[in-house]
Amino acid sequence: MTELIRLDGVSLWRRTQEEFSYDLKKTILSILEGKYRQPAKKLVLDNINLVVKVGDKLGIIGANGSGKSTLLKVISGILEPTAGNVRVRGQIAPLIELGAGFDADISVTDNIILYGIMLGFTRKQMKAKISSILDFAELHDYALVPVKGLSSGMVARLGFAIATDVQPEILILDEVLSVGDESFKQKCKRRIDTLWDDQATVLVVSHDLEFMKQACDRAIWLDHGRIKFAGTTADAVDCYLKQVNNIRYQYEA
Repeated sequence: MTELIRLDGVSLWRRTQEEFSYDLKKTILSILEGKYRQPAKKLVLDNINLVVKVGDKLGIIGANGSGKSTLLKVISGILEPTAGNVRVRGQIAPLIELGAGFDADISVTDNIILYGIMLGFTRKQMKAKISSILDFAELHDYALVPVKGLSSGMVARLGFAIATDVQPEILILDEVLSVGDESFKQKCKRRIDTLWDDQATVLVVSHDLEFMKQACDRAIWLDHGRIKFAGTTADAVDCYLKQVNNIRYQYEA
């Protein structure tokens, strides 16, 4: 089968959250007072080697802060690795931060067209999809409203509706099943089920381990930025849960 995604020795160092919030005024003041220190960095991804082939359904599991979302951002081209190589062949629709690519000042309809064009579709193709996208997102009444007038839940629904309607070659899902109320979550699951029947290649991050076992053929378990296990999803989940239960037992003891 054809390789679509390949990561060789990928590592990523990033500044800590505290340093991201360290503004220019504080930096200048600290230099003048002789208290300036180099920004602290953390190794978020550590020597990742991964191959994803056409039609693969890959789950990515691990604790919060293990590097799951960061890995998806590197694959999507949102973040540049500090070391190693990333090769991606095919059109990606990343549902990582739903609605992150929208222009808040233009209408929902215009954002649908813009999002599609960024994914490589023509304006004509996207205009033909507007109605079905608005239907799925339950946003027909907001078609001409600027995105900044929507709630965060509405924006998330819009992002999911567009990315799954255009049916890209590579679909990247990061906790999208937490979008909206229970009724909309079930609708999302049904939409994802239809994608699983196609030749689309899917990478999924989710804490819903039962869903992962049902939906993904194989999985990787990330732990502190390293791939701790790679294999069938059932085996990956078992290994991960054994560690979680062991840590819980040690804590309670």
